[in-house]
Order: sequence, then structure tokens, then C-alpha cells
Amino acid sequence: MLNHAILVGRIVKDLEVKDTEKGKVANITLAVPRPFKNSEGEYDSDYIPCVLWKGIAENTAEYCKKGDLVGIKGRIQTRNVEFEDESKRQFVEVIAEKVTFLSSKKADE
Repeated sequence: MLNHAILVGRIVKDLEVKDTEKGKVANITLAVPRPFKNSEGEYDSDYIPCVLWKGIAENTAEYCKKGDLVGIKGRIQTRNVEFEDESKRQFVEVIAEKVTFLSSKKADE
């Protein structure tokens, strides 16, 4: 079996690293442009949720901000969530195994 995802896109909003019982985590959304034009002659983008854990989350938060171009290598994961009103929802997200900074600089520079 094979489950690999490789994405190149721009970070939609600044990262916020949170502490959880499983460790530090940051959730980001990556805007990834489609390689073809729509019926109006414009390029659409897909907004893909990604989860960054531990050191990857901390390093990305330190060096990247909204609008920066990054590459993410990871795997696709689904998870089911049941809410208090007993409704259920399935989430699809990319779990990052490696993040490559393609255009960024340290936050305090």
C-alpha cells in the first residue's frame, strides 16, 4: 500500500502552535493552485488542511508566515468526529512528515 502526498502552495494564515497531550501541533491550510484554467480563464486553488507535529510545527511557525510558499511531503489521513449534538463528520487532512521552506525568513527579521 502507498499513501504519499506532495504539495507546493502558500500558507493561508499565520501558524499557531498548540500544546496537546500528544505533543505540540499546528494546523495550517495550504492554498495549492490547480494546473489548468477554469471556464472563465482563471486558475482556481484548492485549500488543503495540513497537520504539523512537534519539531516540524515549531520550526515552521518560527520561519514561516501567511503567504509564504512551502512544500509539504506527508500522508493523507481521515478522521471521524462525533459532536455533542450527535452529528458526525469526516475530516480529510495531510499529516506533514517534512516541510520545505521555499520562500520565507525568520519571523523577527
